[in-house]
Amino acid sequence: MDLETTFGRSQPIVGMVHLDPLPGAPKFDGDRAGVIERARADARALEAGGVDAVMVENFGDAPFYPDDVPKHVVASMTHAAGAVADEVDLPVGVNVLRNDAAADLAVAQAVGAEFMRVNVHTGARVADQGIIEGKAYETMRERERLGADVAVFADHDVKHSAPIAADDFTAESFADNVERGLADATVVSGMGTGHAVDREELQRAADRREEFGLDVPLFVGSGVSADTVGEILSIADGVIVGTALKSGSASGDPVSEERTRELVAAADEVRE
Repeated sequence: MDLETTFGRSQPIVGMVHLDPLPGAPKFDGDRAGVIERARADARALEAGGVDAVMVENFGDAPFYPDDVPKHVVASMTHAAGAVADEVDLPVGVNVLRNDAAADLAVAQAVGAEFMRVNVHTGARVADQGIIEGKAYETMRERERLGADVAVFADHDVKHSAPIAADDFTAESFADNVERGLADATVVSGMGTGHAVDREELQRAADRREEFGLDVPLFVGSGVSADTVGEILSIADGVIVGTALKSGSASGDPVSEERTRELVAAADEVRE
């Protein structure tokens, strides 16, 4: 994957548009128009703050379906992602939680998104939804069938989950995402949303990439802040940022243009 082709620069910063609960979710407040306007506002703030791309995620829909969301969720995600794509002049990504890669592809294809994130692409993990199994064999064939020019960002050792296999399988699972799952980029994250990635684990991921001779970008997908982004980008090829760009301390708070500018400025001190 060529980052400059997709994002217009190396070491891109992807800002998160965390959607409020969608219709059908337990915490949906009945205001459909409000969900879309909030998404538009967050996207505008991210663009004004200088991020290189945005990713739309149904963050407010907990508890999440494991791997097959209902059709109304796909429809709502398409509406929201389309509104964001119309609002900003930036590459757009999609992540349908918890792990519906088929929905990712459908939404991305419909709105012209450039990339998607899949939490479990190969192997299997234990999460609060139970056992989640990767379906790379379906995802990549469906992408080919649709002729969708959508890059697949696959998590390694994804947050809010635990491995089923023994720890000594970790290195092989990292390679499997790319060599056998054909992922276009790999994402390393901390233990949960907003939690910093372990620096040693990030370095191990970079070392594994070199060990296996993998030509794939390495992103950090949680816990990035203005204080840490420089150090992270000394190892990683890009970051996905949500919580640190919010006006408050919670991931569901509105995006702050000021805090976004601060993080982008810190990244620009080390970026090429």
